[in-house]
Amino acid sequence: MEVKTALLTAGVSACSFRLLNTLMKYLPVPEPERRKVWMWRNTFTSLVHSSLTGTWAVLCFYQNPRMAEDLISSNSLFSHALISVSTGYFVYDLLDMALNQRLSQSWEMLLHHSMVISCFSLPLLTRLYVGFAVVSLLVEVNSVFLHTRQLLRLARGRDAAGSPPVAYRVTVLLNLGTFAVFRVCTLGWMTRWFSRQSGGLPRFTLMLGSLGLGLTTIMNTLLLYRLLRSDLLSNTRKADCDQ
Repeated sequence: MEVKTALLTAGVSACSFRLLNTLMKYLPVPEPERRKVWMWRNTFTSLVHSSLTGTWAVLCFYQNPRMAEDLISSNSLFSHALISVSTGYFVYDLLDMALNQRLSQSWEMLLHHSMVISCFSLPLLTRLYVGFAVVSLLVEVNSVFLHTRQLLRLARGRDAAGSPPVAYRVTVLLNLGTFAVFRVCTLGWMTRWFSRQSGGLPRFTLMLGSLGLGLTTIMNTLLLYRLLRSDLLSNTRKADCDQ
């Protein structure tokens, strides 16, 4: 894919996700959370992106297994298009949060999205490190359950007695399970690969990759702590109090 085509694809992607978000205005929102309509629309749009790109990333390696052996120069039109579409989404979501959320609430995600856009710009424009970028998008498999969990919480995923329904409990387990596989293991593998290749990487790529991996590691650690505290530790404390 030529650079102009890749940029055009990213632009169309950003507009498409914005259109999807706008169309959400005409869909019913759970009654208890009408005051959080923006959050509902934003999370649902993020779920669509995760479902699309998570599946797409898996198919990239299924279609081209050799890409796993050469994450620097090996690529395909299919994988390059994935990077373009995902970059467009992150541009859209960054603008959506910047315009609709207070900075105190969104600064972590704004920082994350800015770093992702910066890192994805390299394979998008040079067609190098496409495989590495596709590996990073495997985390979107976990994001499917992460966003589903958030939607269930927005729809008051706990009944009046405070006990989580079956759908929420199953989603929590799938979220934590895929977190371990598609975030922890994937990030560990990416860090190991990057450290082994660091001696032969250009200085700019080394700096950008190190910042990206470092920030992602910190954010994933914080996210895991919050999930465990919210979904496991709080339930354990409640059970102890009920005894």
